[in-house]
Amino acid sequence: MNPKDLVFDKEGRDKLINGITTISKAVKSTLGPRGKTVLIESPNHTHGITVTKDGVTVAKSIFLLDPVENLAVKMMKEAADRTATSAGDGTTTSVVLTEAIVLQGQELLNDKHNITEVIRHMNDITDVIVGRLEKRSKKVSGKTLKNVASISANNDSELGAIIANTYEQVGKDGIVTIEDSQTSETYTSVTNGIKIDRGYTSNMFINDHKKDECILDNVLVLVTDQEISNILSIEKVLKTIIQEQKKLLIIGTCSQNVINTLAANVVKNNLKLCNIIPPQFGYKRNELMSDIALAVGAKYFSESTGDDLSLMEIEDLGRADKIIVGRDTTVIVRSEVASDEINERVSQLWDAHNLSDRKGDREFIKQRIASLTGGIGVIYVGGNSDLEQKERKDRVDDAVCAVRSALEEGILPGGGLALFSESYSIIADADDTIDDISANKYVAMHIMARAIQSPLLQIMTNAGLDGYEVMELAFAKDWGYDVKNEEYGDMYRMGIIDPLKVTKNALKNAVSVATTILSTNAIITITRA
Repeated sequence: MNPKDLVFDKEGRDKLINGITTISKAVKSTLGPRGKTVLIESPNHTHGITVTKDGVTVAKSIFLLDPVENLAVKMMKEAADRTATSAGDGTTTSVVLTEAIVLQGQELLNDKHNITEVIRHMNDITDVIVGRLEKRSKKVSGKTLKNVASISANNDSELGAIIANTYEQVGKDGIVTIEDSQTSETYTSVTNGIKIDRGYTSNMFINDHKKDECILDNVLVLVTDQEISNILSIEKVLKTIIQEQKKLLIIGTCSQNVINTLAANVVKNNLKLCNIIPPQFGYKRNELMSDIALAVGAKYFSESTGDDLSLMEIEDLGRADKIIVGRDTTVIVRSEVASDEINERVSQLWDAHNLSDRKGDREFIKQRIASLTGGIGVIYVGGNSDLEQKERKDRVDDAVCAVRSALEEGILPGGGLALFSESYSIIADADDTIDDISANKYVAMHIMARAIQSPLLQIMTNAGLDGYEVMELAFAKDWGYDVKNEEYGDMYRMGIIDPLKVTKNALKNAVSVATTILSTNAIITITRA
């Protein structure tokens, strides 16, 4: 067993607060349109250095020498990570809120308060705030998508337009991914179909030699996870395909002899055939293959169900409008025909997505949903240098996630205004009921009311302004101040908006971490030599 160091009471909490303020000072400087970038030295980034305005990237790079202070840093990272996992954006806001709640609690709480009761009331107040925000949220469409994307991409309207256009093409259930561009240009590519990260098993299948692709229209699709070790095992369907001069894509593992036989028939007899191996591995392979079969209307011949390939009929094959098979990827373009079975599967997948707390699993489920219902968009991010490309890619990643969150749950007035306006409602409630509520509830209401003003005030501070002075002139339900253009107006009309999902998850995760810190009285760390 390693020896441990113990720290108690005020000494421990002061060290935790030092850790919180240290990480927060670095992260919150990035908030808002006039937030600053952070320069990070790290062997994990391009040339050992990165420049970013992404809050979670800044947070992840911070490690402190003092073990107690570093524990606080780890907890702040947890708030940011939770927000990034659940909403994809809002990591800086969650850090700002966490610090504000802890500092307000430190200032307002004393020995007369029951900390357990105060925390219970703080959680209840959080639920009330979230409920009010949900009622205020508005659905997004058209120009609003561009505004959400532009703001999350650090007010870059060009990137915002690319992201919004991509989402409009892939649809609500589509998926948008981000890749490095091989040039300085940033552009998007969208396919309405299924993208599989597998290419042809033989160059002999290529029929478009300019692009090194196999492109076939009106194709039958065979889907199996069983190895086709002998051409005779699929002779029955092949015979029909040859006689009727049809085209076939085989998604399944074939032995080299079978691949050679198929390729020889393509070259010598001008048959329209192609083979790719199944995507992924393990349970993911089985689930993806099942989705692909469902999407193209094929029967999935699987080892797990003991299906016999020799009994396969032509009716068991699926159909695609077009296939584009490259060296590493395959795109299956299918008719946009929805079915009750597909809709039911998608509904089940969204339920699984919402229940999962692992980012990797959630992303995999979203890929499955996109394969069944929507299109697939890839945004290729370019830059004039590796550093510029990395920084731009971070911003695009935030913006893509923000748009997804906005599509799911709607939008609120941005710039921290939604939370700021709720703070006045909480203070009014506290003052109106001061004679009827306990001291614990009263202090909880004031901690939360002051804390949720912090994102707006920090945006103003980063712009060199006094938030309270600005809001005295502007404050109204949806009326606020545009820091970038230095003007007052309706936040929705000015395009300054935030996704509801981002705002509420940042608040929930901040409260969770902050209340844990406020209730801490003993800290145990491993003794450093």
